[in-house]
Amino acid sequence: FFFPPHRLFRSICQLLGTVKPSNGPAGFQRVKRGWVWNQFFVLEEYMGSDPQYVGKLHTDLDQGDSAVKYTLSGEGAGSIFTIDQTTGDIHALRSLDREEKPYYTLRAQAVDLNSNRPLEPESEFVIKVQDINDNEPKFLEGPYRATVPEMSPVGTYVTQVTATDADDPTYGNSARVVYSILHGQPYFSVDPKTGVIKTALPNMDREVKEQYQVLIQAKDMGGQLGGLAGTTVVNITLSDVNDNPPRFSKSFFHLRVPESSAVGSAVGRIKAHDLDVGRNAEVEYTIVPGDGGAMFDITTNDHNQDGVIILKRPLDYESKKAYTFKVDASNAHLDPRFQTFGAFKDTATVKINVLDVDEPPVFNKPAYVMDVYEDTPAGTIIGAVTAQDLDASSSPVRYSIDWRSDLDSYFDIDPAEGTISTNEMLDRETLPWHNISIVATNPVLTSRVAVSVHVLDINEFPPELASPYESFVCENAKVGQVIQLFSAKDQDVPNSGQQFSFKATKDEVRNKNFTIRDFGNNTAGIVTKRGGFRRRSQEIYHLPVVIEDNGYPPKSSTGTLTIRVCGCAADGSLLTCSAEAIFLPVGLSTGALIAILLCIVILLGQYAVGQLSKCFTSARAMSKTMTVI
Repeated sequence: FFFPPHRLFRSICQLLGTVKPSNGPAGFQRVKRGWVWNQFFVLEEYMGSDPQYVGKLHTDLDQGDSAVKYTLSGEGAGSIFTIDQTTGDIHALRSLDREEKPYYTLRAQAVDLNSNRPLEPESEFVIKVQDINDNEPKFLEGPYRATVPEMSPVGTYVTQVTATDADDPTYGNSARVVYSILHGQPYFSVDPKTGVIKTALPNMDREVKEQYQVLIQAKDMGGQLGGLAGTTVVNITLSDVNDNPPRFSKSFFHLRVPESSAVGSAVGRIKAHDLDVGRNAEVEYTIVPGDGGAMFDITTNDHNQDGVIILKRPLDYESKKAYTFKVDASNAHLDPRFQTFGAFKDTATVKINVLDVDEPPVFNKPAYVMDVYEDTPAGTIIGAVTAQDLDASSSPVRYSIDWRSDLDSYFDIDPAEGTISTNEMLDRETLPWHNISIVATNPVLTSRVAVSVHVLDINEFPPELASPYESFVCENAKVGQVIQLFSAKDQDVPNSGQQFSFKATKDEVRNKNFTIRDFGNNTAGIVTKRGGFRRRSQEIYHLPVVIEDNGYPPKSSTGTLTIRVCGCAADGSLLTCSAEAIFLPVGLSTGALIAILLCIVILLGQYAVGQLSKCFTSARAMSKTMTVI
């Protein structure tokens, strides 16, 4: 067996025995033989003009007399590989590609040329396509995209690239790939073995440069000269971190706002710029406590991060013409890694000038209520309204009545002073309330106020005692004891709001028995000035009382209170008020005697004398509950 000259090791096939002819008519008799097969090798991508020699098959039975024929079958037999039937030389008819098919399995046999009888059993062998470095490394997933945070330290992982080489990794260095950076230094590095890309420069700032394009090369043959190479592009983006505070474009903002601006409206905008993006660029604005804190508020416009100044209270040019305050701008989301860089906020001053706007006159009250008595003579002034022009020009104010019906003609107003007077007499019974509208006018603008005129009733009736009071004083009454409460009434209307006062007449000031005490709540009381009253001395006293109301004009009257002297128990409960009752049996009052007489009439002729005793007993019981009449 002949081996290809380019292989340094043996072991394709070796004939270990010989075949000798047999002594009998059957022909040959095998003495000793053996095929030991390994593999042939053929160089891939052969570009020679002649067919590439692969190897040689040979058996020791071949004596060189052309009596042995060699045959070949299997993969590529006849089309790719051919064998010289006489010499056993094998050739490849065309160029082969290991990456397309790395080996071919064939079968060889030696037969007797004359009898076509196999000299040896058919044996299988392999022709392996020997690799050459004909494939460059390829990045199957490129181009790549990767992201790494800005300001990352050196050695921060970015991404990993992988190149594949179709050459045989088990033979030579054709498939051993080494990575390197052709473009992208000094910012990034790549591990030559793994293809891991890392940052190589510290503190790369997105706000300076955000996008980087790195060109990575993969070279086979271990990177040696003559190796094939492939490249890929890695687009690396620095993602944002909050490493920049907001900054106002200027330190002073000047705004102008009309005094007529509505509460809650936006009166101006200021802006602090942040070089970061996304949530790292979100700005919060706050007004530093001071001049403008009570009048203005500030919010952030989520769309453009402007600071929108909002009016919290009404403006008044005449009261305050300008406001000056400070505004802080800070990030909503802080990164603690960068707070050592300094305060992540900025401050600006805002001055707001209030612009004067012509305003209508302003009344000093939201509404007016005036009282006037009925039958008041025409031309009587009943009140006045006052309005002011608060503008800087302070124009004079003129007054008028907005006549809407004939009822408004009852009144007139002084156009300069604002005093309201009656044009004719008013009648409370006809119309107790009048509602008029007063107009105040400066040269351009007007305002209105409602005036309600209440027609008051004239005091026509004097007050009098609320009822015919029946008063009594106990014989055992003490000095200063209130023996009766009383009040008054008045026929004038309305009853609500009436006030009454009570006092003794001038003649009764020296009265040694009783006096009047006014409690100040429309009630009064009879008060004893001495004790020791006796029915047998004087049974009845008369006490005049003067009652006065608070009407217009005031009215008063004198009423008389009658006071009886009565006998009372120790607890002050009434027993009897009759002087004759002292001669009757103890404990019987006048009412009890009447009851006894009624019993006698009813029982006369019907009951025995003993029934009179029962009736007398019942009368005693009734005397404890009956009121003296």
